[in-house]
Amino acid sequence: MGTITTSDGTEIFYKDWGEGQPIVFSHGWPLSADDWDNQLLFFLSKGYRVIAHDRRGHGRSTQTGDGHDMDHYADDLKAVVDHLDLHDAIHVGHSTGGGEVAHYLGRHGEDRAAKAALISAVPPLMLKTDANPEGLPKEVFDDLMAQLAANRSQFYRALPEGPFYGFNRPGVESSEAIIANWWRQGMMGGAKAHYDGIVAFSQTDFTADLQQITIPVLVMHSEDDQIVPYVAAGPKSAELLKNGVLKTYKDYPHGMPTTQADVINADLLEFLQS
Repeated sequence: MGTITTSDGTEIFYKDWGEGQPIVFSHGWPLSADDWDNQLLFFLSKGYRVIAHDRRGHGRSTQTGDGHDMDHYADDLKAVVDHLDLHDAIHVGHSTGGGEVAHYLGRHGEDRAAKAALISAVPPLMLKTDANPEGLPKEVFDDLMAQLAANRSQFYRALPEGPFYGFNRPGVESSEAIIANWWRQGMMGGAKAHYDGIVAFSQTDFTADLQQITIPVLVMHSEDDQIVPYVAAGPKSAELLKNGVLKTYKDYPHGMPTTQADVINADLLEFLQS
């Protein structure tokens, strides 16, 4: 584990375990590299080198007051890749991290990358527009920002208790440990970063990034995702990618890498070994 300092003085925390082909994991909002613990241990046991960083303003990275946009997220990811001199890397992004991965590949190219996976990811665009009628109205994201500003701790209990992990669905057993870990990760980060991050993940259009990517990309999305609607995300991203494969799940939640880790890990491993 270590830190790097970016060109604007932001310290980015990262974990780097093992040897072999590197897999770089980009986490969702408002979490940290810890959200990948299950995947890090699983793929480490399969002979991969696993790397995960805390996005700026999140987790153990600097709680900077600015730079909370996809350009900076992508540039910070590049800084980690360059610092560790990674080649033939596999990039895996969940939710906002999927946007970070797409924008990194579109903005900085694929010279150091071999494959990618977008899990429950925000591309191509979450926001409802005339050109994207399946997206969510801006009022939805304005409300998230208002709840965060009013009582971040309460807000960070409500999301994992309900739609993030599908614990609001009939017959789904809730897990206090999962909820508490989500809250812990969220509260480690900075309120300003998380507030601005809602704009970054909801209003960034990744269409051009997806169209530029030529490496194989696995798009994993559930039809019951209550955070990033399936119809506005997974199928559209797969269609825009030159070499994309869509893997659809029926009843899994947005946070399926945690709640259905065994299935997600196995499917991802199959893709990486194909």
